[in-house]
Amino acid sequence: MSTNEKKPLTLSKTTAPKKEMAQVRQSFSHGRSKTVTVEVKKKRLILPKDQKETPASKTTEEQNSKDLEKKIESESKKASTSEAIQLDAQGLTSQEMETRIQILRDQASQEQAKEPTSDDAELFKKNVEFTDAEPEKTSKVAKPKKAEKEKREEISPEAESPEIEAPLAVKEHKEASKKHSDKKAEEDDDGESRRKRADARHGVLSTRRQTKKVDISVLEAGEEDEEEAKVSKEPVVAPLRPTLRPKPKVKQEYKKIVYEVELPETIPVQELASRMAVRATEVIKALMKMGSMVTINQSIDVDTAEIIVEEFGHTSKRVSSMDVEDSLKSEEDPENSLKPRAPVVTVMGHVDHGKTSLLDALRKTDVVKGEAGGITQHIGAYQITLKSGEKITFIDTPGHAAFTEMRARGANVTDLVILVVAADDGIKEQTIEAINHAKAAEVPIIVAINKMDRPEANPDKVRQELLSHEIVVEGMGGEVLDVEISAKENKNLDKLTEMICLQSEMLDLKANPDRPGEGVVIEAKLERGRGTVATVLVQRGTLCIGDVLVVGSEYGRVRALVNDHDQNIKEAGPSVPVEVLGLGGAPLAGDQFNVVESEARAREVADFRAHTKKEAQSAASVVSLEQMFEQIQQGEKKELPILIKADVQGSLEAIRTSLEKLSTEEVAVKIIFGGVGGISESDVILAQASGAVIVGFDVRANAQAREIVQKEKLDIRYYSVIYDLIEDVKGVLGGLLSPIKRETFLGNAEVREVFNITKVGKIGGCYVTEGMVKRGGKVRLLRDSVVIHEGTLKTLKRFKDEVKEVKEGYECGMAFENYYDIRVGDIIECFEIEEIARTL
Repeated sequence: MSTNEKKPLTLSKTTAPKKEMAQVRQSFSHGRSKTVTVEVKKKRLILPKDQKETPASKTTEEQNSKDLEKKIESESKKASTSEAIQLDAQGLTSQEMETRIQILRDQASQEQAKEPTSDDAELFKKNVEFTDAEPEKTSKVAKPKKAEKEKREEISPEAESPEIEAPLAVKEHKEASKKHSDKKAEEDDDGESRRKRADARHGVLSTRRQTKKVDISVLEAGEEDEEEAKVSKEPVVAPLRPTLRPKPKVKQEYKKIVYEVELPETIPVQELASRMAVRATEVIKALMKMGSMVTINQSIDVDTAEIIVEEFGHTSKRVSSMDVEDSLKSEEDPENSLKPRAPVVTVMGHVDHGKTSLLDALRKTDVVKGEAGGITQHIGAYQITLKSGEKITFIDTPGHAAFTEMRARGANVTDLVILVVAADDGIKEQTIEAINHAKAAEVPIIVAINKMDRPEANPDKVRQELLSHEIVVEGMGGEVLDVEISAKENKNLDKLTEMICLQSEMLDLKANPDRPGEGVVIEAKLERGRGTVATVLVQRGTLCIGDVLVVGSEYGRVRALVNDHDQNIKEAGPSVPVEVLGLGGAPLAGDQFNVVESEARAREVADFRAHTKKEAQSAASVVSLEQMFEQIQQGEKKELPILIKADVQGSLEAIRTSLEKLSTEEVAVKIIFGGVGGISESDVILAQASGAVIVGFDVRANAQAREIVQKEKLDIRYYSVIYDLIEDVKGVLGGLLSPIKRETFLGNAEVREVFNITKVGKIGGCYVTEGMVKRGGKVRLLRDSVVIHEGTLKTLKRFKDEVKEVKEGYECGMAFENYYDIRVGDIIECFEIEEIARTL
């Protein structure tokens, strides 16, 4: 066989990528060591951050494989056509040709692996645009690559490869690419987080890896990469990410924001400061400059707040805080919905003129026996039914002076006023007051001249006295109805009821019963076992069990309705007085009640009213600097602290008003607490802490309270008549007043001789020229009619004996207390100081 004979070509090397091996010795504690073989892959492809292998990259890889396959086929065809010529020209053996083909295939494989995908190239291009790397490093890396590319172009046309070997090379290239993609997918699944950290640390392509003891450069596949590493002394550095430099801060000009501050009637200092976006201390300073001493929690009135807002440069807007109240106001009822209702009649007059006896006769019940001392101290509301079937509602008001506000409330809720005047007593103080209340309420008056059964009765005198108060009865040409009655003998009571019905017909009284109930509280009290009991008068609508009521700052659901005959009823219509059970607390007499849709709504209204009341009290307690200094100069006012517990709200209000009227410039009554119900343990503890006197009006203390009272030796005063309570408090206040000092002249004595006595001092030998001199009395020493000394007489002797007094015309010896400058010719004036207790 000749050397020129054609031999089959075989592959002696695999197309798998080369691996570079190195050994590293690891050192451990206690002198142990271990040799580890480090294997480095020729190509390490790291995808960009958050980028996985997509079908687009696979398509690019397949396209590159097809291009390589076409290139190899073309080169194989060229090699086959010029095989004989090349062999003859170069004289190469088959073994040398095989080696050259193998080198060519290895180069093509490495070129394919070295070419980046389109995505990587685009990302790399973007990173290069932002990097600040020096252009010299880029040129050093680019030059050897260009030379290596030209070298491959020179070798490729000379290479000879049989046609049969080309498909084999393509097949092996595909297998290598598949292994590489499988390996890459495995890395994506197992080390995704590690790859992300590597991306952030090294950039898109990592070309260098450092270990602790061995520095192995990860080179490009093939011998060309080794030559490239030798030519490039500096390693290829991954492009740096652009650094975000902080922008220089621009000084901004701050402009003060002007707020529109909404001001209600009263506003706390803290809330005002919050609305103006300023500190509360600055608001307090501004108020102090204006002369108002306030704290952060105190409220100020709207006028003061408006001045403060303007001073801080804001604008103010006054708003009404009565929106919650306005929603309770209902519209007027249409005329077709109104139905006739019973008249509400208030019985008024002076104390003990027979008002309750008149009602007793009308109701045929003995109400007077239940009143202490026969004096009405509560407002009673009753409804009677006449023989004709007509109904009349009566309101009985107290007659004595303490219940002025009760009478005023009775006049405001009534349709008619019956003025009861005793025929034997005439017009009195409370009678005049009742006339004024009726005129203020603009309600008609019917004069009932009572006690006509007494022999000294004189009705004409009563009519004459009424003229002085502009009350002209029909008998004297006026329009006011009058009737002579006797409640004791039931005389002319039918005429009185007939006049009431006639007057109500003239007034044409109507109301709409088919709507939620509205009315007024006549009385409120706290009863054991029943809770808060409020006597109310329904004015419009119908009040039913289960309705939600809001009364003043109290609210609750109606649990029971009780009429004036102690009978439980389910509903109460217009002009019907009824007791309501179920309120959370005792409301004030005279408060309006309304039926609302839910407890949430009632709670909102009640909380608003309580807050408004608290703010009003707080605003009233603000003291100016001038007032404070004036109080300091005058000295503190003496106060008598009192804790009051009463059976009903009306009595409590009357007691409070009467005691406040007793206050003067020197003494005052300080009511630390006033409530309805029995005296409890907490009341006694409060009174003990404040040193207050406990006053119970028609109430008693419970067992726990009595135990504390006995233990602490406290004092509780019980009263059933308001007159007695007022008189006792007046006496105690009188004791707090400073007594009046009155000076009484006793006599004069002339000093005629001065004696010096050892251990005693100077003693004046005196002669009583006028009156008398008493031992222990007050003396004044006069010299040339000028007071030199005023003090107490220490010694008074007649010869050697101590005497109590020395009368005119006698001689005596006198010595002063802690004073010894006595001279001959001085006059000693003797006097006494008498203290007289003051009363209110």
